[in-house]
Amino acid sequence: MEQENKYRVIVSERAAQMLVSHAAFIAQVSPSAAERLTDAFEKAADSLELMPHRCPTLVDESIPKNAYRYLLFEKRYMLIFQIKDDAVLVDYVVDCRQDCTWLIR
Repeated sequence: MEQENKYRVIVSERAAQMLVSHAAFIAQVSPSAAERLTDAFEKAADSLELMPHRCPTLVDESIPKNAYRYLLFEKRYMLIFQIKDDAVLVDYVVDCRQDCTWLIR
């Protein structure tokens, strides 16, 4: 069986900080839930090494067509990324319950 091509997954400083912020907020109520969030993020990001094109594109008229894709994890969080050559660039980690209109402006 032929090995599938692997992509390098690169998490931006902004995305890492967003994850830390979400986890810190959750940890105030439940440290175990915060740990689950970070574990789920790591698993989701690692899964992008293989077949990142499986994830749907983020669609909005203010975003260039097919520029960003997203992957939902831990029920209500979204990992937003781009695919550039052999790299997956994770740019944002957002809580889908919050107003995300800033993201498309």
